[in-house]
Amino acid sequence: MKIFKFGGASVNSVERIQRLAGILRSHSQEKVLVVISAMGKTTNALEKVAEAFYGHHPEEALRLFRQVKDAHLTTAKYLLVRNYLAAEVQLREFFTEVEWLLHDKPVRAFDYYYDQIVCAGELLSTSIISAYLAESGIDNQWIDVRDIVRTDDNFRDAVIDWSFSANRVRHEVLPLFDDGDMVITQGFIGATSENESTTLGREGSDYTAAVFAGMLDAESLTIWKDVEGVMNADPKQFPDALILPTLNYDEVIEMAYYGAQVIHPKTIKPLENRGIPLYVKCFLDPALPGTVIHNKAVKGLSPIIVLKQQQALVHLHSKDFSFVGETGVERLYRLFGEIRVKPNLMQSGAVSLQVCLDDRADKIEQLALAASDFFDVQIEKGLTLLTIRHYDEPVLQRLTEGRQEVLRQQTKETVQVLMR
Repeated sequence: MKIFKFGGASVNSVERIQRLAGILRSHSQEKVLVVISAMGKTTNALEKVAEAFYGHHPEEALRLFRQVKDAHLTTAKYLLVRNYLAAEVQLREFFTEVEWLLHDKPVRAFDYYYDQIVCAGELLSTSIISAYLAESGIDNQWIDVRDIVRTDDNFRDAVIDWSFSANRVRHEVLPLFDDGDMVITQGFIGATSENESTTLGREGSDYTAAVFAGMLDAESLTIWKDVEGVMNADPKQFPDALILPTLNYDEVIEMAYYGAQVIHPKTIKPLENRGIPLYVKCFLDPALPGTVIHNKAVKGLSPIIVLKQQQALVHLHSKDFSFVGETGVERLYRLFGEIRVKPNLMQSGAVSLQVCLDDRADKIEQLALAASDFFDVQIEKGLTLLTIRHYDEPVLQRLTEGRQEVLRQQTKETVQVLMR
């Protein structure tokens, strides 16, 4: 069995959905579970619905949701003929799920409403695509992943109940392949024991696909993107970026840790547990080799470059000149957990600490205010953080030329330079 995952960019137009059908048709003799994200910018649009609702603007929330509804009904009309009426019935059931909530008033935390509203994106996209595949002669069975993936109620970053979910996969998903070769489901979402929708956090669709791969002991997982594979730098920032044909799990986790927009580390763990290879392929040209990620050693990698703009440096100095290593670092990491921020770079001296973070004004303000109880705090903004793995001096010199260095951290494998 194989697991395929298609992201929002691969289903953001009628033409791309038709292309997706072509890829799946070429695998029609294999058993494939397909995880599909919300179409294009649907998640962003639904986030605005949630914000309007929680901000006590119900009419605005309903207006924004109508736009989402109309976009999906239009896509369904373009794609479907015989199956349109049945698909419309299913779509309207999902519309109603959201609308009954929008006609109420918020009495719970924002994250709860976020999950109830945003989860609709994946349900809408998969129901349309499943109907289109069936109409195109590609037999498939659609399932609601919320009936399979059980989570806790940590809304927006829910934790999977592995035992319950694995049992559902064995008894509800696996038998579907006795009667057919393809199952269509959603990424990113799950449900609590109270049947409240949850989302799994950043890169949740990739994670869902990896969870199914692990629980079904799949032959492989393929993530279909609109790029040729995993690259050694963001091609929007570096037009000469290169494809990395082979990576291992450790390298991908390191890249993600430093901020590369690759595969989220939690996606890797279920694959690593069972030694399942991950392929990153281009849905625009499936013939391209893409990137394979596995658990074997990889040598001779090109320098891998991550450039993060809009960085803030928080300067912390001990108020009583006590060594920060004694209690200051412990307190600071406790604050990181409470505020839910991750330092991108951190250096300490005897009585001072310097922490580089993404410049999110609300988080920086929270951290500065809380840390001011035991540190003198200064903040510097507008900085850029350069990280290079497998660096060499010519590359480092070229990328830092003309910039003023603020901080540097360097090991044999990785160099980080914070620059003005």
